[in-house]
Amino acid sequence: MTDSEQIPLSSTPQNLRSEEPQEKNLEKGERKQQFKREKHDVHGWVVLDKPQGMTSTHAVGAVKRLFKAKRAGHAGTLDPLASGCLPIALGEATKTVPFVMDSRKIYRFTVRWGQERDTDDADGRTTATSDQRPTSTAIESLFPCFTGTIAQVPPCYSAVKIEGERAYDLARDGASVTLQARQVDIHRLELVNVPDPDHSEFTAECGKGTYVRALARDMGRALGCYGHIEALRRESVGPFAENELISLEQLTSMCHRAAAGEVDLAEALLPVETALDDIPALAVSRADAARLQRGQTVLLRGRDAPIFHGMVYVTVSGQLVALSEVDRGEIVPKRVFNLAGLHGRASRKEGF
Repeated sequence: MTDSEQIPLSSTPQNLRSEEPQEKNLEKGERKQQFKREKHDVHGWVVLDKPQGMTSTHAVGAVKRLFKAKRAGHAGTLDPLASGCLPIALGEATKTVPFVMDSRKIYRFTVRWGQERDTDDADGRTTATSDQRPTSTAIESLFPCFTGTIAQVPPCYSAVKIEGERAYDLARDGASVTLQARQVDIHRLELVNVPDPDHSEFTAECGKGTYVRALARDMGRALGCYGHIEALRRESVGPFAENELISLEQLTSMCHRAAAGEVDLAEALLPVETALDDIPALAVSRADAARLQRGQTVLLRGRDAPIFHGMVYVTVSGQLVALSEVDRGEIVPKRVFNLAGLHGRASRKEGF
C-alpha cells in the first residue's frame, strides 16, 4: 500500500484502529518476559558485612540478586547507621531464621555524650544538651544497673508496632509516640576506650529485642549528661562470627568469577544447618530420611538408639533432612528441607 492508499484515521474502523496499541502492548509484554530475571534454587547463609547507609532490606535484595535466588530473608535488622554482621538466609535457610533471631548478639558502639537526639543516634534531631561529661569511673559504676535482665523502653524511631503501625512511621509523621518498657537481657557491657571526653566506646553482648540506641540514651540520662549512638557495629549474631563476614564488593567479585567458571559459588555460602549449632544432630538411614521427608514419623530402634527428648536436626550422609522432635522413641518431623540446587558448604574455620 502506498501513502496515497492509506485509510484516513477518521474513517478507520474501531477494531482496526485498536490493532496498533495491541501490538505495542504485546511487544512490551514480550520484552518484559524476555528480561525477566532467571531465578535459581540456592540454599545457605551469607554473613554479610553490611555497610553504613544501607538498609537491611536493601542488603537482602542485593544478595538475592547476586545469587539469582528465589527466596531470601535476614536474621535481625540493622539500622542504616549501623554496619557489620547481617546474616542473610537464602532458600531453605529461611526456615531456620527463628533460631538465629533468638541468639545473642555482640555490638561495638561509640556514645557521643552531651546530646540526646530524637532517634537516639547521630541521624536524629537534638532534643537535649549538657556541658557535663562522665568519667570512666562514673560510667563503669552504672554497669550493674544495665546488665542482666532489665526493663528497656525502645526508641521512638523503632519497628515496634502501636495499634498496627510502626513506631518510626508515627514518629516521622509527627505523632506523639509512647512505648512501654519491656524485659531484655544484657549479658555483658564493657567500656573499652575513651578517646576524648565527648566519646566512649563500648562492647555489649545482648539478647533478643535489645536496642543499643536505647542503652546509650538511658546511660546518658543516668549520668546526667545525655548521650546518643554515634557509631554502631554488630560483630556477631549467634553462630555467625566476625571472621565469617563478607562485603558486598567481595561477594560481587566472587559471583562474577563463579559465572566465569573460576570458583564454585557454593564456597560463598555457609550450610543451612549453621543456624542450628545449639541443636543436636541425628544421623538416619536413607530409608528413614525418605519417610521424614514425606512427613512421616520414624521409630528409633535398637540398643544403640539415642535416648533423649527434644529438638534435633536430622541428616543423611551429612546432608540436612529435617528439623524434628524426638518424643517417646519417635522422630516427628517439624520442618522438612529440600536442598536440591546450589547449597552452602563453606568452611566454618576458614570463613570466606
